[in-house]
Amino acid sequence: MLLAFDVGNTNIVLGVFEKRRLVQSWRLETDNNKSADEYGMVINQLFSYEHLDIHDVEDVIVSTVVPSVLFTIQHLSQKYFHRRAIVIGPGVKTGLFIKYDNPKQVGADRIVNAVAAYHKYGGPLIIIDFGTATTFCAVSDKAEYLGGTIAPGLKISSDALFEKTAKLPKVELEAPGSVVCRNTIQSMQAGLVYGHMGLVEFVVGKMKDELHAITGDKPITVVATGGLSSLINSGTDCIDHVDKMLTLEGLELIYEKNRRNRKNRNCDTNEETW
Repeated sequence: MLLAFDVGNTNIVLGVFEKRRLVQSWRLETDNNKSADEYGMVINQLFSYEHLDIHDVEDVIVSTVVPSVLFTIQHLSQKYFHRRAIVIGPGVKTGLFIKYDNPKQVGADRIVNAVAAYHKYGGPLIIIDFGTATTFCAVSDKAEYLGGTIAPGLKISSDALFEKTAKLPKVELEAPGSVVCRNTIQSMQAGLVYGHMGLVEFVVGKMKDELHAITGDKPITVVATGGLSSLINSGTDCIDHVDKMLTLEGLELIYEKNRRNRKNRNCDTNEETW
């Protein structure tokens, strides 16, 4: 079995693959203070609850945007699975041609999402990830990762309203059904949720214009992932597919591209490695 970690600023999503099929996934809170043993005990309990044997894990792959947690996950991998995990980063084959000015600055999760989306839906395409930040990524029909846009996520925006104002409360992130609201909570919900829907519609429209200038009139597929993707999709017309497991599936695809070269991985810089 393969154990895949997607470590975000807010949550760690982990999944178990057996014979290239995702058999189980879980979501944990990202905690910089947790030790490898604490995470190990939690994972052992999760496996046990789902009647999975932790000893069947043959390899580990990690995508992280939280450097402080990486050492902990590597320690966890070596202690509990006796493997040094593959970490998404420079030298790992992705199959994409990274056209970013500095490829090392691209978030690992953005590359992993692009790999999975291109494999499943082809190109050109736009991938939106509704995480701590909301990211938009553009991929051409030639498997070129062209770049994208980063905006504050819905939760960050909600927390900022609560923390930076004297009287505004914390609110649940849900659509109130109206923008002419008669109470403070629904007014905030409308501004947060519908405002984010407007952001998505505008950015996707602009990205499509720029992609058409590069790829011609080929249809552009828009794929959304992340915890709040269904909420935003419910009020927009620009998203073609909601794919919650996109990042985990991307990690499995990248693992398959790299597993044969585990011992002698080529770390020379080129457009197909990152």
